[in-house]
Amino acid sequence: MLLKAALNGNRTVQDCRLVPITPEQLATDAQAAVALGVGAIHVHPRDKDGLESLRWEDIEPALLAIREACPGTPIGISSRKGITETAAERFELVSDWKETLDFVSVNFHEAGSVEVARKLLDLNIGVEAGLFTPQAAENLVQSGLAEACLRIMFEPVDPLLEDALKTVNQIEEILDRAKIANSSRLLHGFDATAWDLVAEAKNRGYDTRIGLEDTLFLPNGNAAEGNVDLVLAAKELLTI
Repeated sequence: MLLKAALNGNRTVQDCRLVPITPEQLATDAQAAVALGVGAIHVHPRDKDGLESLRWEDIEPALLAIREACPGTPIGISSRKGITETAAERFELVSDWKETLDFVSVNFHEAGSVEVARKLLDLNIGVEAGLFTPQAAENLVQSGLAEACLRIMFEPVDPLLEDALKTVNQIEEILDRAKIANSSRLLHGFDATAWDLVAEAKNRGYDTRIGLEDTLFLPNGNAAEGNVDLVLAAKELLTI
């Protein structure tokens, strides 16, 4: 079972003073997470002003720093809507990326996602298909890219666990009905559902992820002292 660490997302130090922003901070957290058994790292690189960026000149320093700290560990980033103003700008920036990047998450409910995923595959960069909704699953199936993706991620954003599980089941039904053979599936939640969906991933035999992108709190409700705290809690939950 893969446990991936999602180190920062779009969080800022205003959300939590321990959110890693700089390449050096990301490398430190990544190294600590990998030492605990994490098998992949997901980050949102920042520019000199601390803002999320899809420009290669901002991605590369973070990638190189993490690569040096964690040789051999796959490293991926996000291509989410909102980092750029338009889907066209995102596609243009993605086209400049290098295959030294191991994987990129692509949210299939977003405009232009299929084109971005195709471009990444052309660049020999792995694609994580992010499925927030049943419609995103339909979009993935219709694209014909599902089995070419590195993994398929179930990422319900529903704030209530009951609704999140309903979304997961609907996505599963769509993929199974289409006979999608991609066996690499990862399930995780956000904030209120984060820990319940880590447990659900274990129950379903799926991979999962944790980190300050997904939650700022431990399963007991206490504030996490950084990504290491969260990884340790996930390891305990997954081995019970």
